[in-house]
Amino acid sequence: MEKNKVIGAAKKTFFSFLEMLPLLLSILLLVSLFITAVPKSLYAKIFTKNAALDSVIGAILGSVSAGQPVTSYIIGGELLKAGISLIAVTSFILSWVTVGLIQLPAECYYLGKKFCFLRNFLSFIFAIVISLFVVFCLRII
Repeated sequence: MEKNKVIGAAKKTFFSFLEMLPLLLSILLLVSLFITAVPKSLYAKIFTKNAALDSVIGAILGSVSAGQPVTSYIIGGELLKAGISLIAVTSFILSWVTVGLIQLPAECYYLGKKFCFLRNFLSFIFAIVISLFVVFCLRII
């Protein structure tokens, strides 16, 4: 009896994944295109050295950029080398990973609009707040 439930659940999961695959691939292609099109040097020109403003700018850029956590560490390191403040880089990385404006249509479709917008809004706000706390706790402001 239990074996049949597990097999049935595995089949449902597999077919759901196949249904989502074209949408996921298109999102990955859009993210890759955006990352390639925007040079890293542009980010260095945008930040102001004002902690509060840089955290908001970092969150906005990270929200629009969107990407994988592994690549965010590389980009974060390069941004720090370019002289961008830790608060801006922290906010950027947090929103890069948690806020997804590029994948918003897919998320709304599968999880519902209300949940999608609330999750993205809260992730954006918390990216700013957490970046301020991280830098404050490290006393690097």
